Amino acid sequence: MNVLGVYRPGNTVLHRLPAGVKFVAMGVVILVLSLAVRSLTALGIATAGVAAVYALAGIGPREAWRQLRPLVWLLVFIFAFQVVFTDWRRAVVICGVLALSVALAAVVSLTTRTTDMLDTIVRALGPLARFGIRVDLIALALALTIRAIPLMVEVVREVDEARKARGLRPGPRILVAPVVLAALRTADGFADTLTARGLD
Repeated sequence: MNVLGVYRPGNTVLHRLPAGVKFVAMGVVILVLSLAVRSLTALGIATAGVAAVYALAGIGPREAWRQLRPLVWLLVFIFAFQVVFTDWRRAVVICGVLALSVALAAVVSLTTRTTDMLDTIVRALGPLARFGIRVDLIALALALTIRAIPLMVEVVREVDEARKARGLRPGPRILVAPVVLAALRTADGFADTLTARGLD
């Protein structure tokens, strides 16, 4: 299965950029999207820009959709909420900015090895070690978080397939409870593993 944010080997410009540069660029672009995109026209321009980034990274439309598909139910919920309390244009803009932000984060993880990301984060947090902060434990927590993302995407897929097999209609209530229980079991498994290795 092709899961969210799994590194795809390549030799594009984005693949060759240092992880730190990509992190900073992603943060700046997401901040600009959040502050500057206020209309459907601006959202369309931003969407074209993100599509160009995917093209530059050699990632096709099918792969891009696989990155956003796990977000669909959340976007539907946010859209409905915004339509009720604002209007449909505002709802489209908010959901669009959220989807573009996730797409940018996905393209960074698709073009950056996990080890490179963690090394960059550890170096950036290095000065905190002077104050007694365990940077290595922060790196471990980040590694577990990154590992949990594809696991949870797989869980959502399995729950949805079970729903289809039982002939149930899609809906948040049908999906949320099993996914939350699976997430808690995964967290317990991580905790047991860390405890077994002497980490509290």
